[in-house]
Amino acid sequence: MGKRSIAVAVALGFSLNAYAQAPVPAVKAIKMQSTWPASNTLQEHFKMFAERVDKLTQGGIKIEAMPAGQIVPAFEVLDATNKKVLDGWHAISYYWVGKSPAAALFAAPPGGPFGMDHMDYMGWLYVGGGLEMWRDFYQNELKLNVIVWPAHPSSPQAFGWFKKPLRSVADLKGLKCRQTGLNAEVYTKMGMSVVNMAGGEIVPAAQRGVIDCAEWVGGVEDLRLGLHSVFKYHYTPGMHENNSVGELGFNLDVWKTFTPAQQDAVDSAVKDTFITWLTRWQRQNADAIEELVKKHGVQIRRTPPDILIGSLKAWDEIAKENSAKSPTFKKVYDSQREYAAKVVPAKRYMFPPYSFAANYYWPQEGAPAGSAKKAAAAKQ
Repeated sequence: MGKRSIAVAVALGFSLNAYAQAPVPAVKAIKMQSTWPASNTLQEHFKMFAERVDKLTQGGIKIEAMPAGQIVPAFEVLDATNKKVLDGWHAISYYWVGKSPAAALFAAPPGGPFGMDHMDYMGWLYVGGGLEMWRDFYQNELKLNVIVWPAHPSSPQAFGWFKKPLRSVADLKGLKCRQTGLNAEVYTKMGMSVVNMAGGEIVPAAQRGVIDCAEWVGGVEDLRLGLHSVFKYHYTPGMHENNSVGELGFNLDVWKTFTPAQQDAVDSAVKDTFITWLTRWQRQNADAIEELVKKHGVQIRRTPPDILIGSLKAWDEIAKENSAKSPTFKKVYDSQREYAAKVVPAKRYMFPPYSFAANYYWPQEGAPAGSAKKAAAAKQ
């Protein structure tokens, strides 16, 4: 072997030895907790996100996705993450209106907002600067050492569960109903007496007569929570949460310990899980509605139009009041309106009404099969 070959071999040997001795990055064990009961599909989203992060980081980040109450009470997960009692949380931002009413705006508030659907709202977050506003709000206004992402599209949500049928807004007067966040103010303006409680407390409260009605989510979420065991009238849709989006986040110091590649993996996992969970959830809701009606005898009814209009009018009043009191609320609210003013009218030109083809193939409320087809033929 020549001198040059020997030198190359020695250099290669040193290189391989150094590689063999290079420290393997330590696995990051992350403790996160949600506000959801263990049986809830939102908790399944949380676990799905954790599994996706594990795969994308090749096991470098192991998230323990715990349900409500595992370490702290449900509504304390944000503060616990700020204090590093938890490394992260999974919830929805309107739970934090006690800190600032503007928190509700980052959950996609009543009315769409302004008619936006899920993808429009995600556009406001990722294209229209909404996510930067959200993070700035938490970090600089609320002084929380956290970083946040949009998590799950848990909507459109039903108006709620009732022990008696509804005919109009007048039937809401005096009812004691479970609701949270600024949505509670919407219900209050429509005449209800609102009680704030975690999801797992709804059925026991209804059994004791503490509440007359409750709003949770709808479909599979409500079936798993057992709301059909205490209420028989289920009204849907609602305008209070027809486009709500949840949140997940990390303590900011914990986030900074992730490598750039791991941070990219988390970003990707957030978006992957949003789609994966939503597509499955749509089918789960369809199966749940069938079970609620056929197995449990639930009466699913369309929410009276004047209640839907009343919800929007109540929200407009609440938004106006909060915009006058809070520059942050007004800034975020105006940003959403500006974005919606561009995308919503354009979408109405491009997208056919969902109900048109739906009624053609699956007519509801007594409309004869093929009625849209017959109407179209009659015009030819």
